Amino acid sequence: MWLLLVLLQAAVLPAQPCEAPGEAAAAAVRVLSARLLGLAADPARDPDPSVYLALRLADDHDPRGEERYLARLRDAFQRRYSRSLQAAGRPHAAPHGHPQRDAAAAEHSTSAEAEWPETGRLALYLLGLRAACPPPEPGPQRSLVTWLKYYLEEDWAGSRWHGHPLTSYYQYGLGVLALCVHRKRVREEVIRRLLVAEQHGRFGHAGGSAVDTEAVAALAFACLERERSVGAGLAAELRAAARGVRRRMVEAQGQDGFFGNVYSTPWAVQVFIATKACRTQPAYGRAVAALLQNLDAFTTAATMAQALPALHGRSYLDIASMHCREEPDTLTPIGPEPPPELPGNMTVRLVVECPELRCPQRRLYDQPVPAPAGASLLDVLRAATAWGPPDFTYVVPFDTQETPQGPFLSRVLGLEARQQKRSYWQLLSAPSTSLQMGVADYRPRDGESLILRLSRW
Repeated sequence: MWLLLVLLQAAVLPAQPCEAPGEAAAAAVRVLSARLLGLAADPARDPDPSVYLALRLADDHDPRGEERYLARLRDAFQRRYSRSLQAAGRPHAAPHGHPQRDAAAAEHSTSAEAEWPETGRLALYLLGLRAACPPPEPGPQRSLVTWLKYYLEEDWAGSRWHGHPLTSYYQYGLGVLALCVHRKRVREEVIRRLLVAEQHGRFGHAGGSAVDTEAVAALAFACLERERSVGAGLAAELRAAARGVRRRMVEAQGQDGFFGNVYSTPWAVQVFIATKACRTQPAYGRAVAALLQNLDAFTTAATMAQALPALHGRSYLDIASMHCREEPDTLTPIGPEPPPELPGNMTVRLVVECPELRCPQRRLYDQPVPAPAGASLLDVLRAATAWGPPDFTYVVPFDTQETPQGPFLSRVLGLEARQQKRSYWQLLSAPSTSLQMGVADYRPRDGESLILRLSRW
């Protein structure tokens, strides 16, 4: 049964316009927040702005723990962006937004990865700074805002060659949203790039759902309209676009209550909250109920951080109206639990596919791999390296890159996934179910067939 949650007197946010779950469900969400706080306290983990945002948008807080985490974020970001664009060897963005570097030059640069726009990550950090209580001095933020505007232009340089941002519409949308939440003017041309993409259905990518991207774009549209930072005509277009995204989500909601899958659903729920449609749309209640029934799916810091704002009935737009008052010091961190050790062994069928023209054979590997019961997909890959046929043991069979969300599969059997080529290793449970989890987090079942497929978005 759904009850209106009475906020604490010392709350940091205005009263929630959406209904929240009853006491038992609220207690389960509080435990999830405490688990995220426990993961955030681990100094071995790289700080992630989305984790800080989830802690700030919660009902319960650990002010000292959040301050320590913010300090770590500042150390990671301020050092990188402390110099001006000119001091860093990059020209300021032109007044009319013309890109300053040819995308083709970036593609052929030996340091292309280091030069790649960090649009989404910097946007999340700026959102985190706005959520800090009290907010930091505006001086350092001006430099960060300038960097973000620069990245938005660098990101769009790829459109002259590819017709889309160099990174993704998801990151580009986060950049627009962060500028809006900071109440910074966003040029109409920048807005229309995102708006046109939504109007022409360009947010989808091969083998994956566009729910996350559509949700981020809708949040940016709703923010721009709410802040009244655009003219009446453009505001009407933005309002229609946000409503269109929400309508498509309702129409596509699955029987299980999810929008896309369990991991993309929290983003979609934020759209209903931000557009104040959560009371009028039954789809919102079904989605929240589905999330509450599947809290055990959120096991990593990244997935917890994605789920918690929506479970607390808040969206990233609430950051713009946060007021610093005395916060309730009511959250105690819960340390991470080691995965249960299961006795015995299992066998997983491992398949590696490359449907691209450069691959003479579509299927590069197809073998059963024995591994300990309860092993992760990463453990299965290691077992395949030690176990088997020559085609998985020559040179380096696979490689990963460390990210704040955990290891990212970057190379398999000599084939590299590159952001510049908009390619990635898609993880599937046969025949076509996307895992939506990283190689270190997913734990296959005995007899399951897993496919690593080189794909494009």
